[in-house]
Amino acid sequence: MQDATDTEASNTEPSTPRFRPRPWEHLETPYDVELWIEEHNRSMQENIGPAESGYGVCFSLTEGGDIFLQTSADGAVIVDVTADAEWVAPLISAATGGVASTSSLWILPDDKLIQLIVGLSSLVATSTLVVGHNFGLKRRMR
Repeated sequence: MQDATDTEASNTEPSTPRFRPRPWEHLETPYDVELWIEEHNRSMQENIGPAESGYGVCFSLTEGGDIFLQTSADGAVIVDVTADAEWVAPLISAATGGVASTSSLWILPDDKLIQLIVGLSSLVATSTLVVGHNFGLKRRMR
């Protein structure tokens, strides 16, 4: 039988995160990235419900900051860079052949996804599935 303090303690403890960070394995070739994408897509299909939104992946960078990545139904790659990861903007631009974004949100064509992941791969510490991230939705609707 639990006493009142046991019950109170269990109610105030933080809940276990739904998705846990996975250590990143450096991806060197487009083939490596394609395999990672297939595995990632399979994991999303198995773990994310059809009514959920804002799903994608969060890359935590070894030197600080996070990059949230999502592919949209129309084929765009949406990259949302946190303020403490803005230092990676020149690499995103170089890896994708794009012009630097004037905000923390990048919208790239889907054919840039593999180059982006190859370019970022050596900087990633962990990856985590995410649900409920707004992926710059407010900024895109302006």
